[in-house]
Formats: sequence, structure tokens, C-alpha cells
Amino acid sequence: MSLSPVDLRARAEAASGHLPGLILSAERLAAMVAPGAHGLRRAGPGEDFWQYRPAAQGDTARSIDWRRSARSDAQFVRDREAQTAQSAAIWLSRNPGMDFAGGPDRPTKAERGRLLALAVGMLMLRGGEKVALLGQPPRAGRLQAERLAEGLLAPGDTNPAAALRPQMRVVVLSDFLSDPSWVQALLTQAASLGTMGVLLQVLDPDEATFPYDGAVEFRAPAGGMRHDSRDAGGLRDAYLRRLADRQDWVAAQARQAGWQFGTHLSDADPVEALGWLWQALGQGTR
Repeated sequence: MSLSPVDLRARAEAASGHLPGLILSAERLAAMVAPGAHGLRRAGPGEDFWQYRPAAQGDTARSIDWRRSARSDAQFVRDREAQTAQSAAIWLSRNPGMDFAGGPDRPTKAERGRLLALAVGMLMLRGGEKVALLGQPPRAGRLQAERLAEGLLAPGDTNPAAALRPQMRVVVLSDFLSDPSWVQALLTQAASLGTMGVLLQVLDPDEATFPYDGAVEFRAPAGGMRHDSRDAGGLRDAYLRRLADRQDWVAAQARQAGWQFGTHLSDADPVEALGWLWQALGQGTR
């Protein structure tokens, strides 16, 4: 569906109205997780201590750790861990199903996804990394966080597999409930490029438990498809089996590619999901 310039402007103005709130919420969330630059686990010009090693020819007197050396007959050098800026990308599914919320007191999956995407982006930026939405040029600095927020609120989507670049880390947020062929394409392309990352499934609690009973009308998020059930409770077991099968399949695809897979419910504390993402990304750099 094409939009007129008036419609596009209205959408842009509506999105910009949410921008300050999204940035503030993401900043607060990111502040609850202690960030640190991801080191490369080798000696170099970083700030964090890595190891002591015996002094060797070429080491200057300034590089000697005299306090450590005083405890033995040898002289020791205090090596620091090398830290360099890495490139990371974030992709949030724009599938119409992401706009679902099972109740007025819950965020939609898209809203929770935007919050987590921006918060993890802020953490990586604080760690000195270059970050962008997938398909855009990674940049560092405070201004990049605002660009991330604007991009997350803007309409449009990208093909994640086609936008991958070599040797970057990627965060993918989706409900993984639609046709999953894109997941396999993404991870196959990632493996060929040496690209690592994490997959986070964001679900509404109703999608995770299927609490429906009696007569219920189910409608596809984008319209067109509908199903009237007289006994929704009778569908529960079959639905939950299919959901578990899908989660097992995505998890297996992730393991095969060396990625990690996790699940987050939109009524749960976002701090837990952000902490898992941060830990998973850190493990992927070692």
C-alpha cells in the first residue's frame, strides 16, 4: 500500500511524538544493567587488567609493576586487555503480528521490542562500540542513540539476511510466529560471513499460554484471515505443541550457527531480558 505525502507526514509526526519517551525509558532501563567495554582477551591498550607476565627484553621501567615485583625475585609487567571498537547491528521485526497486545495494561510486542532494542544499543554505545539498525552504517557516540530511536519508530522494514555484513554482531528481536524461512536464510548468510549474534523472541503472555475458552473469533493481524471457534479451549494443546515445536526449531537453528536464542514475555520485567541480551552478547565476543 502506497502512502500519500500527507499520510507519511502524519505518521512521522506521530512517531516523533513518542521519541522522547522511548529514549528516556531506554536510558532508565540501560542504567539498570552495568555496561563494560567488550575486550578482545589479548594484551593491548585497553583499561582493564588482564594478567601479570614476567618482564622481557624491550619492556621499559615504566611498564614494570614494582609492587607485584617486590613479592618475588623477578620483575613483572601488568598487561591490560585490548579493547577496540566493534560493529553491531540491531534488527526489530515489523511483522504486523508485533502490534498485538493481549490487554490494555500491556505493551505491544513492537513497543517492548523497541525499548529493548534501543536499550541494548545504548549499552553497546557506552561500551565504545559502533551500532546501527541493520542495513545502516554503524556509528559511535551519543547522537547515534537518537538515530537508533528515530529508526525504530519509523515505518519500513529490511531483509535481515541481505543487510548482514562480515564480522559484526547482530541482535534480532521478533515473535518468530510467521513463516520462519527468513530465520534459516539469515543464519545461513551469517555463518558464511562470520557474523555472530542473538535471537530474542518477544511474545505476549496470551500467545505463550493460550488462555482462551468458549467461543472466540481469531483474526490475522493484517486482516483477511479469521477463524471462529466454538471451543477455543479445545485448541490449546495443539497450539502449545506447535509453539513449542517452533521454539525448538529456532533454538536448534541458532545453536547450529553459533548464535543464542531466548524468549521474553511482554508482561515480564524488561531488565531481565536486557540483562540476558547483554550477557549473551558478551559471551559471543570471547
